[in-house]
Amino acid sequence: MSHHIIEANDLHFTYPDGTVGLDGISFRISHGESVAVVGENGSGKSTLLLHLSGCLFASKGRLRIGDTYLEQKTLNIVRRTVGMVFQNPDDQLFMPTVFDDVAFGPLNLGLTYLEAERKAMDALKTVGAEHLRNRPPYKLSQGEKRAVSIATVLSMSPDILVMDEPTSSLDPKSRRKLIELLKTFRHSKIIATHDLDMAMDLCERTIVLHQGKVTADGETLKLFQDEGLLNRSSLEKPLRTQQC
Repeated sequence: MSHHIIEANDLHFTYPDGTVGLDGISFRISHGESVAVVGENGSGKSTLLLHLSGCLFASKGRLRIGDTYLEQKTLNIVRRTVGMVFQNPDDQLFMPTVFDDVAFGPLNLGLTYLEAERKAMDALKTVGAEHLRNRPPYKLSQGEKRAVSIATVLSMSPDILVMDEPTSSLDPKSRRKLIELLKTFRHSKIIATHDLDMAMDLCERTIVLHQGKVTADGETLKLFQDEGLLNRSSLEKPLRTQQC
């Protein structure tokens, strides 16, 4: 299933103000892998995810999604493969009702209204939010907004799910519900997060970024037990591994 593969080769990116976002990042993610991307603020996590979703393009290096190299002319192909859930749900919810938001993607892919409705309701059911169908997004709680923002992506049936800080601003119950939901997504997942406990729950592999570089890439539990690595990356051990 090559369409589920992500391969980055020596990616570089610098913002207009001179800030280095990516400094020679390389990795390969295979079908079905769940991979956490961790690092301190400014390490390059969000910049990398914006490349995976085609919002940014590397100044040097190549990014392959499935059988397609990411370029301006292949953007539509890549965006059919990669579903991006942004850190702030309000960046994805802009229609009058929840249903309109979730059906927006399928309709823009050319599906009929009935097909889009089925896709939208299936996605809302998956995240336990079908009862929110007619609610205005701005009246939802943060947990509800997060669930609906995920549904807007699932309705487009992506092969690869990319998420930026999915548990931020969630209460403990909503966080647990989200983790259990993500466990049911069987395709490839890439999750940028500061929540190392969630990473342990969901991701067997972790990529550590520091100043735009990959400083470690390996088994999640093993990396999170490396106190020297965590200290150098301005990270703390997951709460469950800390002695009270």
